[in-house]
Amino acid sequence: MRGAIFDMDGLLIDSERLWQLEFHNIARERGIALPDSFPNEICGTGGKRTREVLSRHFHTDDPEAVLRECSARVHKLEEHGVPLKPGVNVILRGLRDAGYRIAVASSSPMDMIRQNLRLDGIEDYFDILVTGREVPNGKPAADIFLLAAERLGIPPEECWVFEDSLSGVEAGWRAHCRVVMIPDIVQPTERVRGMCHGIYAGLAQAWEAIRSGR
Repeated sequence: MRGAIFDMDGLLIDSERLWQLEFHNIARERGIALPDSFPNEICGTGGKRTREVLSRHFHTDDPEAVLRECSARVHKLEEHGVPLKPGVNVILRGLRDAGYRIAVASSSPMDMIRQNLRLDGIEDYFDILVTGREVPNGKPAADIFLLAAERLGIPPEECWVFEDSLSGVEAGWRAHCRVVMIPDIVQPTERVRGMCHGIYAGLAQAWEAIRSGR
C-alpha cells in the first residue's frame, strides 16, 4: 500500500453535524420535518445522489437551491475553523513518515476544503485535493476515488480510503481501494461492514492497525 485517500467532513474535521444542523434548519423554515433516515441517505453523497435525496425530502424541483443555501450557511459557520476529529495528526504524521502519498477526496467545494485544512493546520500533509465537483458522478460512485488515485499516481488497489459515511465506503469499495470506516453520525450496516477492511473508533486506532500490519 502506497496511497491514502481521506474524506473530509465527519472524518478529518467535526463538520458533519454542521451540515445536518443547517439541513434541518432549512427544512424547519419550510415546514418540513426530515426523517431519522436523512443522515444515512445524505451523508457522504455527491452529485446526482445528493440532488435526488434533497428533491425527495424537501419536495422541490430545485435541489441545487437547497444545497447552495446549506453550503453558504455551513461555510459561514466554518470561517473560524472546525475542530479536528481525534487522531487526525497521529495518522497523517504516521502515513507521511512511512512514505505514503496522501489525498483528500471530498464532496465539499474546493474553497471549503482548502479553508478547513488551512485553518486546522493540516494542509501541508496532502499531496493533492479532489472535490466531487470534478467528477461526473458523486459518491457512492467510484469516480472521486479513482481520480484521486490517478492524481496520486498510484493504482486504486494500493490506496487506503478512510471514510465515515455509507456512501463513501461504497464509493471506495467500488474503486477497489482498501476501505477503512471511522463511524461518525452514521453507523455501518451489515452490507457496508462487508465492504470494509476495518472499522475503528478513531483514526489513531486505524493507524495503529495499519502500522502493525493488521
